[in-house]
Amino acid sequence: MTSVRPEGLLHVVRPGALTTVQDAGRPGWAHLGVGRAGALDAPAARLANRLVGNAPGAALLETTVTGCAVRPDRPVVAVVGGAGCRVSVDGRPVAWGAPVRVPAGAVLDVGPAVDGVRGYLAFAGGLVPEPVLGSRSADLLSGLGPAALRAGDTLPL
Repeated sequence: MTSVRPEGLLHVVRPGALTTVQDAGRPGWAHLGVGRAGALDAPAARLANRLVGNAPGAALLETTVTGCAVRPDRPVVAVVGGAGCRVSVDGRPVAWGAPVRVPAGAVLDVGPAVDGVRGYLAFAGGLVPEPVLGSRSADLLSGLGPAALRAGDTLPL
């Protein structure tokens, strides 16, 4: 297996209550006791990916209730979708549900959900942590994929 060389890194400033990497999941492994995992609000995740030009099942961040804050080390186009919330770049309000350019070193802050529970942060080109059984999704019950995010973590873009 060849690994993808990241074009940049995404630094976690504030992980929120529960933020994980998700994609379309791991279908087809149930016979071995492996759950599907993947985005809990699949239509919202697909839409966020579409808005930044990614494939529908590309890896993105899934937040739960409290949002998160991240800092890319290179310029990136991002979109925040799913649960409605305030979104800012370096403290300046930006659009929810629309592509936003985030400069290198700027903080993209996704506030707490005001409607809904799960929010999605998609980045043009996607996130590229190492896949496990064909998916980059975190499955917290089985321990497959990347762990829930913590402050100071980095993810490959």
